[in-house]
Amino acid sequence: MIHSVFLINASGDIFLEKHWKSVVSRSVCDYFFEAQERATEPENVPPVIPTPHHYLISVLRHRIFFVAVIQSEVPPLFVIEFLHRVVDTFQDYFGVCTEAAIKDNVVVVYELLEEMLDNGFPLATESNILKELIKPPTILRTMVNTITGSTITAEIQGVIDACVKLTGMPDLTLSFMNPRLLDDVSFHPCVRFKRWEAERILSFIPPDGNFRLLSYHVSSQNLVAIPVYVKHNISFREGSFQGHFDLTLWPKQTMGKAVESVLVSSQLPRGVLNTNLSASQGIYTFDPVTKLLSWDVGKINPQKLPSLKGTMSLQAGASKPDENPTINIQFKIQQMAISGLKVNRLDMYGEKYKPFKGIKYMTKAGKFQVRT
Repeated sequence: MIHSVFLINASGDIFLEKHWKSVVSRSVCDYFFEAQERATEPENVPPVIPTPHHYLISVLRHRIFFVAVIQSEVPPLFVIEFLHRVVDTFQDYFGVCTEAAIKDNVVVVYELLEEMLDNGFPLATESNILKELIKPPTILRTMVNTITGSTITAEIQGVIDACVKLTGMPDLTLSFMNPRLLDDVSFHPCVRFKRWEAERILSFIPPDGNFRLLSYHVSSQNLVAIPVYVKHNISFREGSFQGHFDLTLWPKQTMGKAVESVLVSSQLPRGVLNTNLSASQGIYTFDPVTKLLSWDVGKINPQKLPSLKGTMSLQAGASKPDENPTINIQFKIQQMAISGLKVNRLDMYGEKYKPFKGIKYMTKAGKFQVRT
C-alpha cells in the first residue's frame, strides 16, 4: 500500500526517507514542492496530491511534512491516520518529534518504520507492542548508533548500454517512468539534446552494434539505498593473544530481487597470525602472508542469513592494532536498478518492420566499504 515515506523540513529539504515495496525516487516530491509553492501557508498544502504514477498523502506536524507515496487508490484517511501514528510514536520514544531528535535517533527511527509497516501495510502501530520489539533509546544505545549506524558517503554511477542490430535508418525514442531522476547526465552524440531538454525523451538514430547511450551520476547519499546491510563485531583486547570476528550479511531494500555473486574481503592487521572461523555458507580463505581474508558467499538467502564467526590468533607480545580492518563487499543484483530508473517504452519510426526489444537491469557494487 505505502511504497515510501519522505520527511521534509520547513526549509523544503528531504532529511529522511524510507522505502518498503520499491525505491521511489525523491524526484516524486517535486509535485509536493509545486503544491507547496501555490499554497499561501504550510497548512494549506493539499493532503492528497495526484501525480502521473503515484499519489502523495501528507500531514504537517511539528513543522515537518510526513509524505507517504502510494501507487493504488486507498482511503486517504487510512494513510493519514498511519502518518499521525508515526509522529505520535516518535514523540513517545524521543520525548519530542523534531528534525534534530529524528536525526539523533535515526537507527531507532528506521527500526520503528520497519516494524510499523510490513511490505507497505500497517503491522505493529501500538506503542506498547513496539516497545517490546524495539527498546527506547538510552544514552549508551544512542552512542553506539551514532558510531555504527550512518552512511559516510554513497553515490551511484549508472549507464545505459545499447546493442542495436537494425536495418535501414530507424529513428528511436526512449522514455522513462521517472525522467526527473536524470540530472547529471552525459549523452552519446547521436542523442538529440534539445528534445531531451524540452520533453525528457531520448530521441536518436542509433549507430550499429554496441554503444553507451548515456551515463548518469547520483551523488546524494540520502537518495542511494544501500541494498546490503553488514552487521559486524571485530575486536581486539590489549594483552590478549586472540581477537573476535563476527560478520553477518542480509539484503535490504532489494524489491525481492536476489543479491548474488557476493564476495567479502578484508585486510586484517599485520599482527594476525591465523584465523579460526566458521562460515554458515560459502568458502573463506586467509593468507597468513598477505593477511587478506576472503569470503566467497555466493547468493544471499534472506531466510538463512550468511555469517562468518570465530577467532583470530595474534602474535605473542604484539600490541593491540591501532584500528580495526575495513570490509570490502562485491555483489550483483539482476533485474534491478538501485537508482530507481525505469524505462517506460521504446518506439521505432522510419521503418516498417517490427523489431525485437528487450531490457535488462543490473546493480553492481563498485567500491562498497564498511568501516569496523
